[in-house]
Amino acid sequence: MAARDFEDLGAFALHLASLERGTRRSLRRGLEQALVVIEKDAKDQIGHYQAEAGDFPAWAPLADTTEAEKARIGAPADAPLLRHGGLYASFGHTVESDTEGVVGSTDPTLIFHEFGTRKMPPRPVLGPAVFKSREQIEKLLGRAIVEGIVGGEVVEHGGYFGEDIGS
Repeated sequence: MAARDFEDLGAFALHLASLERGTRRSLRRGLEQALVVIEKDAKDQIGHYQAEAGDFPAWAPLADTTEAEKARIGAPADAPLLRHGGLYASFGHTVESDTEGVVGSTDPTLIFHEFGTRKMPPRPVLGPAVFKSREQIEKLLGRAIVEGIVGGEVVEHGGYFGEDIGS
């Protein structure tokens, strides 16, 4: 990337302002991608026992009474949090701003699964989804920031704009 000359301090200030706008737009795109990753991981957990992830416990086996009720209504056996797909379909995400987003579920029962109750052990979904996706999220957001600053796409293993860094 070649150095750029500016006519005066005002031109340089305008350039810096344009970098901020570009970086914010790029960061918003990166945030959207990160939210999609978290949402997908959360959805993928439904119906499958999960191992411990960070501070989040492994999922306990379903109680015999739960399995009996699921069999009675024709829901899949040995598939935690899965009855007819309503919980899976309830997940979504929203970008609130350039730097804030939300992943969640419109199903009110998720809170009971996430934290457990007196009679039901926790089967956390959202916390582990973020924990397991952390490295990918960091890469997406880091790449978005760099792309916003340099004003172009960062090519993996190829530096900026497909060139090796330092060329």
